[in-house]
Amino acid sequence: MAEILLIEDDVTIRTALTRGLRELGHAVSSCTTALDGLRVALRDRPDLVVLDLGLPDLDGAELLRMLRAVSRVPVIVATARGGDAEMVPVLDAGADDYVTKPFSAAQLDARVRAVLRRAGQERAQEDTAVTVAGLRLDPRTREATLDGAALELTPREFDLLHFLAVRAGEVVTKRELLTEVWQVPYGGADKTVDVHLSWLRRKLGETAQEPRYLVTVRGVGVKLVEPS
Repeated sequence: MAEILLIEDDVTIRTALTRGLRELGHAVSSCTTALDGLRVALRDRPDLVVLDLGLPDLDGAELLRMLRAVSRVPVIVATARGGDAEMVPVLDAGADDYVTKPFSAAQLDARVRAVLRRAGQERAQEDTAVTVAGLRLDPRTREATLDGAALELTPREFDLLHFLAVRAGEVVTKRELLTEVWQVPYGGADKTVDVHLSWLRRKLGETAQEPRYLVTVRGVGVKLVEPS
């Protein structure tokens, strides 16, 4: 059903979950350390990561932050730690769900299926044409129009504008744009984003000083909005 990466250092738990999830139809690989898990997640691109917080080399919450900087893979945190004080920061850091030990493979499987359903719905939204005021972008045909007139965009300009349009009204950081649009892990040159935003503004008939669609939020990032 899904390719799952299990990052868990406890051999008993790891063995039981691996066997149980495989019996339920999943393909499961596993790692026992945070850094090994990060390497395998980036190399193999699993459908979902199950992450233990109590890892020997690095706290799982720190690994989650590192993973979120370079990947949008769904993550379920599996931990013995309970309570809002422990789990709210983990969810805020980008976890999609969490389960508290002890739990069965069947319980984890239910969480996996629910998270993957949500992820699939989000991907479907990103494959659908999006309209923001007079701006329309269709990722299937790679066509963009502004007030009915075709926009001549480069492939990168289209990807950047579509990424922002799908998230209209949300502030997106330059690091996130470099990671998701340019596929550059661990940062990159902010100037690259600035240059492409400048080109887009020119084609949208606006400037950074007098924006219509692309609004810079100083010190944070940029957002695409409906013109006022």
